[in-house]
Amino acid sequence: MIADCGLGIWGLWFECFVLNSILADKKSAIRNPQSAIRYTDIFMKPLDGITVLDLTRLLPGAVATMMLGDFGANVIKIEEPGVGDPARQSRAGIKQPGAYFLATNRNKRSIAINLKQPAGREIFLKLVENADVVVEGFRPGVMDRLRLDYETLKRINSRLVYCAITGYGQDGPYREKAGHDINYISIAGLLGVNGVKGGPPTIPGVQIADLAGGSMHAVIGILLALQARQRTGEGQMVDVSMMDGSLAMMFVPFAAYLANGTQPKRGAEGLTGRYACYHIYETKDGRFLALGALESKFWENACRVLGREDLIEKHFVDDQQAECTAILSEIFRTKTADDWLRAFDGVDTCIALVKDISEMIDDPQVKHRGLIAEIDFPALGRLKQIAPTVKLSATPGELQSPPPLLGEHTSEVLREIGYTDDMVDQLAAEGVIGKL
Repeated sequence: MIADCGLGIWGLWFECFVLNSILADKKSAIRNPQSAIRYTDIFMKPLDGITVLDLTRLLPGAVATMMLGDFGANVIKIEEPGVGDPARQSRAGIKQPGAYFLATNRNKRSIAINLKQPAGREIFLKLVENADVVVEGFRPGVMDRLRLDYETLKRINSRLVYCAITGYGQDGPYREKAGHDINYISIAGLLGVNGVKGGPPTIPGVQIADLAGGSMHAVIGILLALQARQRTGEGQMVDVSMMDGSLAMMFVPFAAYLANGTQPKRGAEGLTGRYACYHIYETKDGRFLALGALESKFWENACRVLGREDLIEKHFVDDQQAECTAILSEIFRTKTADDWLRAFDGVDTCIALVKDISEMIDDPQVKHRGLIAEIDFPALGRLKQIAPTVKLSATPGELQSPPPLLGEHTSEVLREIGYTDDMVDQLAAEGVIGKL
């Protein structure tokens, strides 16, 4: 349900941005029906012409700016010379260093600049003059110490949209508190409702705060600010807190708390394991099937396949759920997962195999939707990537360029803002920019 809502919001705001840009910049063309102008005749991508300066590191900012790049933004990733984004070297439980970086940094150019040196700061300020968006993920105060905070930058470019992604936001008692995904979802109440009945909280298998709370909220905020700029001519600050974004996913447990006046119990609420119709069942071969037969017709159809029509009337009878779950658990263990999937084939109910990642990649729906794509990377050959998941009919996102090498585009970008070859060589000799 969360995924469906997210895609709807993404599609809406991308379309709104494109339409507003066309209306603002191409009125005469649009008014002329003879011209038959399409979106793709005006903008090859929704965010063509939008320049994003990416100061972020690791996951939340990397995914946010990659999504902008997928839809045409000119993303310039600004990294520390000789070091770069820590994700370039991160192993974090995997054999190949840099795998996380490669997964989240396509469609970007990398420049290596030492922002602590006056000449490096001057380069960044020149970039800001014509930039549309700055994204950073430092703790509050870091950009102030570099004298590159929003108040400073907006004096140079009043149209600038400045997005700061932090754990707890730009104000409040936790403003400077350290944290990671597990901490943000803990404070947001999300970790407290995640887990099996009678057990401790369970760490989710994906980074909810980083991605849903940080990356996606950042992109939504940036698009909102760009849309507002079309009307006002002014940019603004986008304050994204990963804890706030995690709390924003608590609508269902929050509603249950308000209605019942008690803390929702792990593994025992309507959508977390209370009902037999919405449960995970193990099969004879040790696989798992996810049953989501909430609606009456789906439950009735599932019970018929399982040979237990007597359970239909017990769909939401609270004091019968333990018994119903036990019965279904025993039945599902009588056949393999494949056997059950064949039995349910063509039946109008909600059941799915719990797949591992290799199975997900080969899933026919995933293939049909083009959700796993490949891109050439000089050092490693073909890289598999999660493709853009927002499907726009006229201006789709795409994989245009592989993740950049550290500082790969430094000279190119500096020349674009007026630096000569001699000046670039001098900056490199002084350690202001990475060695070329």
